[in-house]
Amino acid sequence: MGLFDFVKEAGAKMFGADDKEAKAAAEAAQATEAAEAAAAKKTLDRRLAMKLVSAVETMGLGVKGLSIRVDGDLAVVSGTATSQSEREKVVLMVGNTQGIARVDDQMELAPEPQANFYTVKSGDSLSKIAKEQYGDAMKYPVIFEANKPMLKDPDKIYPGQVLRIPPLAG
Repeated sequence: MGLFDFVKEAGAKMFGADDKEAKAAAEAAQATEAAEAAAAKKTLDRRLAMKLVSAVETMGLGVKGLSIRVDGDLAVVSGTATSQSEREKVVLMVGNTQGIARVDDQMELAPEPQANFYTVKSGDSLSKIAKEQYGDAMKYPVIFEANKPMLKDPDKIYPGQVLRIPPLAG
């Protein structure tokens, strides 16, 4: 999706007041020489990345192989999102974290299963097609919704008409 900007000082705090290790690492970063400060910064970045991964996983957001790398105020997110909506939620969750000013979204989208096409025959109804395709006549609204706005009434289909038959969700 690309690079997104956020307000670095706003958002959820990943290190609480009781997180003595994080405070000690931050203080050490300020008090040590440049090489030690860089090592302490890398440690903080890794800890924040791990906390972000844990937070995303706790929320149950659909990303397989989730990886987050933090470098200062930049978070790089990768993995395979189950939907565009889930992808956007992950970007927002990571970006709305205190200390993160930019999110580089390198996630991919999982491929969506393809729908089948069905040619209506004489005597067909959406419920009959649903029974044939899904094993349940009561699933006809799935077919009806998948063919809107072409279909305006579930009872008005005609022989020769081609309908989209989507896979059933989960």
